[in-house]
Amino acid sequence: MDAFKLEDLLRQHDEHGKLYLEFLRYPSMSMGLYRLPAGGEDSQQPHNEDEVYYIVSGRAKISLAHQVQAVSAGSIVYVAKHIEHHFHDIEEDLTILVFFAPAEYSGQ
Repeated sequence: MDAFKLEDLLRQHDEHGKLYLEFLRYPSMSMGLYRLPAGGEDSQQPHNEDEVYYIVSGRAKISLAHQVQAVSAGSIVYVAKHIEHHFHDIEEDLTILVFFAPAEYSGQ
């Protein structure tokens, strides 16, 4: 069984030292913890997989296919594959659970 505690993932993320920590990978899906600091920049490019963001904490805006939406703790955002998107105007440190289907970079 794969079971995770957010507090453990946060610690692992801090030890990892990068913005994104993948913690689950199967061919059909992957999950990661993405953290962006207040005032930071999100330089990601469109993905070849559908994805869902769950905002654990923080406040920012997300641009998605030329639309802008405010996000905060509890927000859920679906992004279809190949769609331009990025977080910006990050007012409070963002902690985001990211779900990819199929698994990110799987080439499916």
